[in-house]
Amino acid sequence: MKEQVEVRTLKEGKYILIDEEPCVIKSISHAKTGKHGSAKARIDAIGIFDGSKRSIVAPVTDKTYVPLVERKNGQVLSVAGEVVQVMDMADYSTLELKIPEDLKGKIEAGKEISYLISMGKMKIDMRV
Repeated sequence: MKEQVEVRTLKEGKYILIDEEPCVIKSISHAKTGKHGSAKARIDAIGIFDGSKRSIVAPVTDKTYVPLVERKNGQVLSVAGEVVQVMDMADYSTLELKIPEDLKGKIEAGKEISYLISMGKMKIDMRV
């Protein structure tokens, strides 16, 4: 799911869709209106799911897409290797998520974790 917004309304820490990949905005810089055109904005962002750095330059009056990112909580049912089985706390559905490298050994059965869902992808997002 995504929605369309003007580039001028974007802020640091919010989300943007670059190359059909949801990203979190790290910095925005605006250039003044010039002799031959409108004001431009340079947006530097990092992919939520792949961690790669992306940037775009666009007029501030242009429209761009913003992904709808949901943060949900779940309880860990079991840990099997690099995969964790999580039960959603809202609707009690179960799902399997891959454990990120930096969280290996920190996730245990019975603990509550948070995860992100956006554009059909899911990721564990614990602020340790």
